[in-house]
Amino acid sequence: MASLSLLLVGYLVLAADLGTILGASDGSGAEEMEKDELLGLFDVMSSLLEDQSWVQMHPQPCTATPWPGVECELGEEEEPPLFHVTKVHIGPDILNPPCSSSAFLSRSLVKLPFLKTLSIFNCFTTSRVSLSPSFFTSFSYLEHLTLQSNPTLIGKIPPPPPPLSQAPNLKVLCLKQNGFHGEIPQQLGGLASLEQLDLSYNNLSGQIPQEFGGLKSLTILDLSWNSLEGQLPSSLGNLRLLQKTDLSSNMLNGMIPPELGNLESLVLLDLSYNMLSGPIPSSFSCLENLEYFLIDHNPINSELPLLLSTLKKLKTLSFSDCGLTGTVPTYFPSLKNLTALFLNRNNLSGGVPKNLATLPNLDQLNLSQNQLSGELSLPEGFIYRLGKRGLSKQKSCDSEKYSPSLSAIVSEKQGHVKPNSFGISASVFTGEDGHGRLI
Repeated sequence: MASLSLLLVGYLVLAADLGTILGASDGSGAEEMEKDELLGLFDVMSSLLEDQSWVQMHPQPCTATPWPGVECELGEEEEPPLFHVTKVHIGPDILNPPCSSSAFLSRSLVKLPFLKTLSIFNCFTTSRVSLSPSFFTSFSYLEHLTLQSNPTLIGKIPPPPPPLSQAPNLKVLCLKQNGFHGEIPQQLGGLASLEQLDLSYNNLSGQIPQEFGGLKSLTILDLSWNSLEGQLPSSLGNLRLLQKTDLSSNMLNGMIPPELGNLESLVLLDLSYNMLSGPIPSSFSCLENLEYFLIDHNPINSELPLLLSTLKKLKTLSFSDCGLTGTVPTYFPSLKNLTALFLNRNNLSGGVPKNLATLPNLDQLNLSQNQLSGELSLPEGFIYRLGKRGLSKQKSCDSEKYSPSLSAIVSEKQGHVKPNSFGISASVFTGEDGHGRLI
């Protein structure tokens, strides 16, 4: 009640002196702000921040008393010209004042019609908050919307209403690491200017909308760590500008659509931890810019395709726990940029190709938990290079060698255990100079 009284007093003081504030000039002949927009900003900040004195400390947030989380621009078609709030940012780079434990999204956001950037990080952590169904109708200038790491931001993602002119300029939509649930609104596929869409780490369900094929400007698509199911929509192949596609850690199933081979700009493709079946489409040979291809923990159940040898920019190739059959291919040395190769937990048989040692940049290799056998002969320098990344603690006091232990060194990433150094076949390798036998 005391803080509320203080806030009301602040409003009364500001209202009484509003003519003075609005009549103040920044030296360019421009007035400060319109009354409704100024009071709207005060209400928004009061709904988010713990320190209710923010209003008194920043009565002219666009000029005389600025704050790093608020930016303004001068109106171009007004006489006299007025300042308008174009950015509200609450994030880890702005520590004071912190968010209130009862923070919420004020309806006064609609009084900031010129807002271009709204970003709120780690603010809704105690009290439950949801987006109103009309949320996207409030901002016609909005370009960047980030609501991230807010565990009590829950409910469904509101669909942008038709026509989508309410958000014609939206380029970045990041709603990651929140508590959203329900299906992804198919209307998001109509945001033609969208360049980045990140809905990862939520509780979203249902299918990936076929309408996403209309996001022709999209460069980043991240829907990972949800509960999405169904097949990958073939319409994703229309997104020729995509550079990063992360659909990992869902429940997607069915065949991988060959249309994904149209994504010639793709640098990262992560389909790991789903239920996708093989084989890998032959059209993937067209992904000439692909550097990171991860498809771990899917029932691919086929041999490694020859088409992988055409992906010359590959740096990381990860097919762990995919039911791979056949032998370890001998074409890997053609991938000169390869730094990490993970083929563990499969049904590969035969020997380990000696020419793996010719890969100049390889420093992570895991072939463990397969059916490999036969002679193993790898140069000592190759073993040293692999070992020094994750096995340096095993270096003996009287030797410059690193023990080529073949127990996989692992690192945990968000609950996934991924290989980090060198593994071939647990506890069966003998010979510390890289020579021995797999049994």
